[in-house]
Amino acid sequence: MEKRGLGSDGPDLSLVGLGCNNFGMKLDLEASRVVIDAALDAGITHFDTAEMYGEGKSEEYIGACLGSRRDEVVIGTKFLPRPKDEPYTPGALRRRIVEACEGSLRRLRTDRIDLYYQHYPDTEAPAGEALETLHDLVRQGKILHIASSNVSGEQLEADADLAEARSLTPFSGTQFEWNLLSRAAERELVPAARKRRMGLVPYFPLASGMLTGKYRRGQAYPSGSRLDTLAFFADKVNVDDFDRVEELTRFAQERGHTILELAMAWLAAQDGVTSVIAGATSPEQVRANVDAVSWRLSGEELAVIP
Repeated sequence: MEKRGLGSDGPDLSLVGLGCNNFGMKLDLEASRVVIDAALDAGITHFDTAEMYGEGKSEEYIGACLGSRRDEVVIGTKFLPRPKDEPYTPGALRRRIVEACEGSLRRLRTDRIDLYYQHYPDTEAPAGEALETLHDLVRQGKILHIASSNVSGEQLEADADLAEARSLTPFSGTQFEWNLLSRAAERELVPAARKRRMGLVPYFPLASGMLTGKYRRGQAYPSGSRLDTLAFFADKVNVDDFDRVEELTRFAQERGHTILELAMAWLAAQDGVTSVIAGATSPEQVRANVDAVSWRLSGEELAVIP
């Protein structure tokens, strides 16, 4: 598995990362262990989780399953912002971050977090409060690198300027939704991250399964699938998406590939992409995601992708 450095100073991540949001939600401990073992066997060294996934069970399962193999992987996890109904007072965000970090360390059974994300920005707290707290945790050795998630290009630039002005640990990368059906990040966020030499970590590369070929126009969603069980994602699908999927499917098939392989390979070919986060509920899905990035799209192919 190819590894790429996250930005100018971040850790080396496997090109395909394992999204661990299914652990503790769709998968119990033993089913999670099977997926984790398959990921390790396939060369995946980037495990992406969050304190909110499975209400903490995702981190617990990762800690329990890795055991002596913990040092073989880069664990990325994320802290939640303050509760929405909690009025901001100075120091409240700092307390939330420190509390979250200690909880993640405990659940992951580790002495450090390799890559710590601010899952969502806190719009009421001063940006410096988060950066200064994360900087202190880096100095203490509890986290090694930091990154942002779900920010705008403007927020990314402001955080970078603030970290430089105060000599604080900068964000090495940023994580965000990006796929062949969701291209909004290309307008501002992606150029800003490239300008700041930050690594790009796309999530939802398969657009909730739309880019796997499992959903067909006019047909009921397969029972138990994400679009069948989660209205939040199903409501985002429209007729244009099915038109686009059909075009992309033809493009991939004409070249002897699947639309899933195209979706993963296209992201892997984008300048600045460090690791593509893909969830899995089975070893077969893990292997399919890893095999997909072996397709190296040519410049000509990238230029004509519909």
